[in-house]
Amino acid sequence: MELNNIKPAEGAKHAKRRVGRGIGSGLGKTAGRGHKGQKSRSGGGPAVGFEGGQMPMHRRLPKRGFKSHLLQFNAEVTLTALDALGLPEVDLLSLKQAGLVGQLAKVVKVINTGAIAKAVKLNGIGATAGAKAAIEAAGGSVA
Repeated sequence: MELNNIKPAEGAKHAKRRVGRGIGSGLGKTAGRGHKGQKSRSGGGPAVGFEGGQMPMHRRLPKRGFKSHLLQFNAEVTLTALDALGLPEVDLLSLKQAGLVGQLAKVVKVINTGAIAKAVKLNGIGATAGAKAAIEAAGGSVA
């Protein structure tokens, strides 16, 4: 077998339907759209979600919840991730370079998940009360 001999399986490919190309094609004149009416026009047809005048589903259901656009600037780091990082001093830049937080992150907080054995000094990074206690117990500090 050579690259120039490769062909799709028999019947896998078929010619695209060409409409509006004369009587002989069988799809001339109205091009399979029938006669007149909203659906025969270009751009015709009801809007997406239109239910014939009945109140559409997306308007019948109640609105719920809220998603803050500021959350993309917040990030969390676990104690396990800090321990695996193995740096004596950790700041926002070092976390971004290690890939533990996203590049957009501005506010980072250490959460008390897992355990930490190495002493780590945090600069400009927050920590929950439990995480702060665990870091200080390991000989580190939260600035």
